[in-house]
Amino acid sequence: MIAVAISGGVDSAFAAWLLSRKHEVVLIHALFTPSHPDLERIESLARFLALPYEIVDLREAFRDKVIEYFRRAYTLGLTPNPCVVCNREIKFGLLLREVLSRGAEKLATGHYVRVVYDEGLARYLLYRGRDRRKDQSYFLHQLSQEALSRVIFPLGDYLKEEVVREAVRIGFFNLTAPESQEVCFIERDYRDLFRDLSFPPGEIVTVDGRVVGRHQGLYAYTVGQRRGLGVRLGKPYYVIRLDPQKNQVIIGEKKDLLRQECLVSNVNFIYPLDPEKPFRAEVRIRYRHKEAPAEVVPLGDGRFKVIFERPQRAITPGQFAVFYRGGLVLGGGEILPEV
Repeated sequence: MIAVAISGGVDSAFAAWLLSRKHEVVLIHALFTPSHPDLERIESLARFLALPYEIVDLREAFRDKVIEYFRRAYTLGLTPNPCVVCNREIKFGLLLREVLSRGAEKLATGHYVRVVYDEGLARYLLYRGRDRRKDQSYFLHQLSQEALSRVIFPLGDYLKEEVVREAVRIGFFNLTAPESQEVCFIERDYRDLFRDLSFPPGEIVTVDGRVVGRHQGLYAYTVGQRRGLGVRLGKPYYVIRLDPQKNQVIIGEKKDLLRQECLVSNVNFIYPLDPEKPFRAEVRIRYRHKEAPAEVVPLGDGRFKVIFERPQRAITPGQFAVFYRGGLVLGGGEILPEV
């Protein structure tokens, strides 16, 4: 039996339909957030697909492992990526273990990625999806071999427009929810999550040390931000970095956003590289970033230095640097603050 995590969107619904042609399938809908309006939609899709469905309540774990991670990161002056952590800890962590305990052999989702078992390496490898615009390998680079051995991604070889066209032909597209581009647990403004935390105002300082304004709290700023700074200096200024020790927002000109190096930690290698030897890779520093060639150098203490061939714009602590070799995901880790 294969459990398909169904969100109510067209991707997971089509993944379920595909697998149900050849396998015994059960739909699994996970509850993550307090407000969850999609249950009627899930019931409608389950009836159309003629598949049983079950509910898994992961709201408490999601709050502890994802929302609190998100809040804690901002107190440290970081810009977190909750989707990476959710996939590692919740979807392909707790949810995977739950469906296995219920008798499923595999967990399938509607992610646009591919997993291939390499017999020579005796490892499961992660590849980009065929649809480069929808490829979600960046968000899955932290998955373990145990998780990769138990997951199925039926949409890895599909384009999004092919999925939509097939869903319309089959007849369930009108039952699915519109695609969301937002973080699932943020309903209005992400800053609402910090109302109970203390983020005192502080100084806005230029890279050359001039105090030019006041900020409302570090949580309201991120590297690369231009709008909403509340300063007028005659030309555009951007957030260059956040300093939680001094409670300062450091701003500068566009050229000041360029960096040629960054440090990463908590690196997960999917492809078996020697962690003590430098290697070449194309490195993506955020989801919408185009990978750039770089050398990745181990520092011997669990950290790696990424040295780009050309400076990159707005390298942001708290995001993840993911290493690629063509379509293959080598691994990746969290970008550290400058020291």
